[in-house]
Amino acid sequence: MESGQSGSEIVVLKDVVKNYPLGKVSVPALRGINLTLHRGEFTALVGASGSGKSTLLNMIGCVDLPSEGKVFIDGVDVTQESDKALTRLRLHKLGFIFQSFNLVNVLTVYQNVEMPLLLQGGFSAKERKARVEKLLNQVGLSSHLKHRPNELSGGQRQRVSIARALVGQPKIVLADEPTANLDSRTGKEIIDLMHDINQSDGTTFLFSTHDQRVVSRVDRVIPIEDGLLLPEEPIEQKSSAQGETQGVALSG
Repeated sequence: MESGQSGSEIVVLKDVVKNYPLGKVSVPALRGINLTLHRGEFTALVGASGSGKSTLLNMIGCVDLPSEGKVFIDGVDVTQESDKALTRLRLHKLGFIFQSFNLVNVLTVYQNVEMPLLLQGGFSAKERKARVEKLLNQVGLSSHLKHRPNELSGGQRQRVSIARALVGQPKIVLADEPTANLDSRTGKEIIDLMHDINQSDGTTFLFSTHDQRVVSRVDRVIPIEDGLLLPEEPIEQKSSAQGETQGVALSG
């Protein structure tokens, strides 16, 4: 395998550069990123607006390709794959959670969560039903199967997004500012839910965020600034009392 990955590595970026054309000049968004994520990690990518964190998330999500360098997802060099193969990879190996939820308003909660399974194909109606109902029960929405997104609160819609992201059993879930449109209490509930899923199922999560509620719950913080990764700082010991956590000191 070209990446030289061990079995525990789910994402490897090697010397990743991303430049965007702006008129006659090229604007650097990522300036040589080297990063490894391991299976089961619960990680936050932290930086200010314009730091490059969304661009980096797009690289890992195979939404965009680097100008230079290599991106490996579960051992696959995505820079060498066709558009069709990348679509397949996103569908089978990646789950996405967005700050704006990105639900289809004309579909029910059940139909929104079922959609990735229909796109993947190969599942009977019975298999899809079992998987969808299990996930909706897991996120606490088993009584809302027939509701439409506009009948739900923001927190409930984000729970639907989480179920949709997980229903295809992805290798990694990418969450772009998942608490940005939620109040403080609901945001904490959503992070607690994703942390519980990470702990119980071993699902790998990577957040792009500047929300301290998210940062205080993760096991690893990756700071990014001006398209460069900064040195990672150790997470402070988390208090076991009532499941509360200590804060994380970040430089920059």
